[in-house]
Amino acid sequence: MTKYFDTEDFTLYLGDCRKVLKNLNKKIDFVFADPPYFLSNDGSTIQSGKIVSVNKGNWDKLNDSTRDEFNYSWLQSVRELMNKNATIWISSTFHNIFSIYNSLKLLDFRILNVITWEKTNPPPNYSKKFFTHSSELIIWARKEEKTTHLFNYDLMKIINDGKQMKDVWKLTAIAPWEKTNGKHPTQKPLSVLCRTILASTSKDSLCLDPFTGSSTTGIAANLFGRRFIGIDTDKQYLDISINRKQELEKNDKANIIKKVYGLKGFKTN
Repeated sequence: MTKYFDTEDFTLYLGDCRKVLKNLNKKIDFVFADPPYFLSNDGSTIQSGKIVSVNKGNWDKLNDSTRDEFNYSWLQSVRELMNKNATIWISSTFHNIFSIYNSLKLLDFRILNVITWEKTNPPPNYSKKFFTHSSELIIWARKEEKTTHLFNYDLMKIINDGKQMKDVWKLTAIAPWEKTNGKHPTQKPLSVLCRTILASTSKDSLCLDPFTGSSTTGIAANLFGRRFIGIDTDKQYLDISINRKQELEKNDKANIIKKVYGLKGFKTN
C-alpha cells in the first residue's frame, strides 16, 4: 500500500477507505468521519447569492438499496483499528444519519452524544416549501460498551465561558481564510474539528479521517500536537490537503488557533 503523502505527523492515502483500512497496521485513538451525505440529487441551492446545483460529485451519489451496506462496511473496517477506549465522531444530515446510527448499534458501539451543529450563517431556502436547513448532526460514540473513553470535560468548560458544554454547538461555517488553498464542496470548518479533537484526544493521539477531503481533521490534529492519517479517493482533494499542511508548517500555530471561532479561553502551552 503506497502512501500518497507522508510526514512524521501527517499521512495521506489515495483509495477507497474500506480497502486501505484493511491493510493499515495502526491503532487509532480518534476518528472523525464525514462520509457522503448522498445529497447530489440534481436539485439546487443558494451559494453566495446565486442559485447553484447541489451536486457534489459521483462520490456523493448512491443507490438507496446499498446505503446501509456501505455504512456498515466502512464502520466495520474503522472499528477493527480503533483502540479499546477510542471514540468516533460522524457528521451527517437526516439523509444518512439514521443509517449510520443503525450500523453503529449493529457493530456494538456505544452512542455517547448526538451533537447538533447549528450553523450561524446557513444558505437560505429559496423554494419556500420547508424550513431552512441550518444544522448538521454529529454522532459521538465509543468503540466498546464497558470500556471508558477520554473526555476533556474541564477543557470544554473553559472554552464555554466556564459552563458545561451542551450538545448544541452554535458555530460558523468555513471562514474565507480556510479556503486559501482551494475548497472541498463539503469542507468542514476548523471550529468544528478543533472542538472534537480537544474534547476527546490527548497529545500524540493518532487521529483518522477515512473521508478526509481537504483534511480539515488533519490540520486541526496537527495544530494541537496530534498525529493524523487521512484517506480519500480523489487526488484533487489530497493535493489541497498537502498544500494546507505545508502552509500550516510555515505559520505560527498559536496565531492560527486564535483565529478559530469557538475557542475562547483556550490557552496554548
